[in-house]
Amino acid sequence: MKKRLVPVFALIHAASASPLISSGFIYPEDGKPTPQCHASTIAEGKNGLVTAWFGGTKEGANDVGIWVSMFDGQAWGKPVEVAEGRDAADIQVPCWNPVLFQPKSGPLLLFYKTGRQIRTWQTELRTSADGGRTWSEAKKLPDGICGPVKNKPVELADGTLLCPTSDEPAKDRWLVHFSTTTDLGETWTKTAPLNDGKEFNAIQPTILRHPGEKLQALCRTKEGVIAEIWSEDQGKTWSGMKATSLPNPNSGIDATTLADGRHVLVYNPVTKGRSPLVVGLSKEGREWKQVHVLEDQPGEYSYPAIIQAKDGTIHVTYTWKRLLVKHVMLDPAKLDS
Repeated sequence: MKKRLVPVFALIHAASASPLISSGFIYPEDGKPTPQCHASTIAEGKNGLVTAWFGGTKEGANDVGIWVSMFDGQAWGKPVEVAEGRDAADIQVPCWNPVLFQPKSGPLLLFYKTGRQIRTWQTELRTSADGGRTWSEAKKLPDGICGPVKNKPVELADGTLLCPTSDEPAKDRWLVHFSTTTDLGETWTKTAPLNDGKEFNAIQPTILRHPGEKLQALCRTKEGVIAEIWSEDQGKTWSGMKATSLPNPNSGIDATTLADGRHVLVYNPVTKGRSPLVVGLSKEGREWKQVHVLEDQPGEYSYPAIIQAKDGTIHVTYTWKRLLVKHVMLDPAKLDS
């Protein structure tokens, strides 16, 4: 008889008004595969949910690789390391910021970065034809192309992947831009920077869809606020960057547009620290209401990823104290209760 993993994902019997369906860790603390972990990502592949993150001794250590786990509907599978970084001399270097994305057609995509420093990292791409069970060999993206830097792409009507990305060419100059691919990573184009790095030092945008060809991108900044830019033409051109009313402690965010047109954002609603971590809801992307608290105790709860699955359920993963990856399921019908 095949031995089954002990589930670490528990059903929560919450009050009927709560959007929380269930909450738990991808793996137990006494069985964690690496001392630390960070920067999780989640997608719904052909065989169900898949999540990935980087893990190793600590962020930036040479032993940091990319780890993947698959969810069978009841429990997360044992984490498997699927990628490590190698330099030109074949010496191991750190991995960073994986991004999973399942296009409407084609394989599951896994973007991640390798290199000793963020300013000089290289993005690599692996693909999976079986929903995350096995992976292709790594392919390096062209020099100067980062692909999605932290948050998932959006797939436009013509199949183009619009990837939210950014550069950190200097400690005091962070720049947002976008890269696009029409052939699942074979060829790329890239916009010019969309901020000057002076009024806003911004990185790691996340994209929201609006009616027609309108898009909105929310960005992490050093200026204590989430910043935004808007496009009226599916990302070909963008407005100037402006501050929103949302605080940001220079920490990653992620958002998604639900099937019903509402927008959901996961962020730290403070200007310092990485707790609490909350869920915000907006109908038009301009005014946001906090609708659920994911974490509010001391510690680091950060770098969320969020998707809506085909069955409508919302899935969020995030860093839990740099020790574990947490997965939360939410009911969209109860978000605004």
